[in-house]
Amino acid sequence: MSKDKLWGGRFTQPTDAFVEEFTASIQFDKRLYHQDIRGSIAHARMLGKQGIIPQSDVEAIIEGLQQILQQIEEGTFDFSISLEDIHMNIESRLSATIGEAGKRLHTGRSRNDQVALDIRLYLRDEIVEIVSYIDLLIDALLKQAEANLDVIMPGFTHLQTAQPILFSHHMMAYVEMFKRDSARLEDCLKRVNVLPLGAGALAGTTFPIDREYVAEQLGFSSITRNSLDSVSDRDFSLEFLSVSSILMMHLSRFSEELILWSSSEFKFIELSDSFCTGSSIMPQKKNPDVPELVRGKTGRVYGNLMALLTVMKSLPLAYNKDMQEDKEPLFDTIDTVKGSLKVFADMIREMQLYPANMRRAAGQGFSTATDVADYLVRKGLPFRDAHEAVGKAVAYCVENEMELTELTLTEWQLFSPRFDKDIFAAITVEACINARNVPGGTARERVWSEIVRCREGK
Repeated sequence: MSKDKLWGGRFTQPTDAFVEEFTASIQFDKRLYHQDIRGSIAHARMLGKQGIIPQSDVEAIIEGLQQILQQIEEGTFDFSISLEDIHMNIESRLSATIGEAGKRLHTGRSRNDQVALDIRLYLRDEIVEIVSYIDLLIDALLKQAEANLDVIMPGFTHLQTAQPILFSHHMMAYVEMFKRDSARLEDCLKRVNVLPLGAGALAGTTFPIDREYVAEQLGFSSITRNSLDSVSDRDFSLEFLSVSSILMMHLSRFSEELILWSSSEFKFIELSDSFCTGSSIMPQKKNPDVPELVRGKTGRVYGNLMALLTVMKSLPLAYNKDMQEDKEPLFDTIDTVKGSLKVFADMIREMQLYPANMRRAAGQGFSTATDVADYLVRKGLPFRDAHEAVGKAVAYCVENEMELTELTLTEWQLFSPRFDKDIFAAITVEACINARNVPGGTARERVWSEIVRCREGK
């Protein structure tokens, strides 16, 4: 039975049946089939170009690999656990299809640098797609900001009313976060897009290969510079998992706000029925399941990062079988991030607002108190003294169950003689918002300029 293995020449006993199943990775790494075939075609062309194998073999290999690609995509290719992984499954089928030529494909390479290549190719493709999904989410946020530019809501610190802001300003805060996530992914891509093929098992190869030629064929920007490093590290995957964790953290924070805002206690927004579910017992319920699930899946992505960090933390150079455990956390994270972004963009696009409820809440909780202090400062009072005077005014309002806007001028002057009748115009929520006309501020003019800047791709 050992002879059935492509590596079986040294072995005299068959692999234990359970060990064969336990050590196989074909159940999950078969999704690398397209990248594996692309890499093999580029490698074969290089072998032919360098005169390492005959050109006729190269042509037969490419034709055979293209046939296999078609079979896999049509669902007629039978994957075998006994052949362990995607690389062996394809190579074995190639040799069975085209004969001796297929056995020459693996010249000058190892599964160690082959799998490193496949993962980099796969991750490179997925990063590009994930960035496009972030773009869709950003577009949905911009559309909400544009459509609701003048909607006023309370801004919070410690989940308590702090100062009035524009809802559009709140949406633009997430635009900035997701833009940074996109930039981190694009920066990560620079380190992913490096060709490891040619490193062999760990020390390179004795054949006169042309690594730059393979890199050019596959669209890599450069080649790795050390064969040991090429096959033994997965820091590019860890970097992606780290960036993905930050991205999911942003989605989770946003999810938490959507959950709060859609509750009857807030009633700021209404999520589309398409993104909610009901209760099996309470007929009135409309549960925000999508943001709740995204919030929950964030822990899953964090776990994948910790799993791969733990796998890699004690490994001596170069390749170790432990590294087979790199793929499932990576694949799961990719699937989770893509799914979360896709559903989020659609959900935000269909989200409806209750502007009157937001405006009402923005005027409560003494949200304009800071502006009252600023008013006194402009009247010549030092800020600390102004802060104390307004604090006493708030305490007075709490004791008398009233808002600052309900104070008479006589009552205002109990706390400072500098208060005058212009105080009433200075502390409307609209005035407070538009007074913050500084770069990055919540004033309408500033928010609109940020929307325009983002639309122009700046």
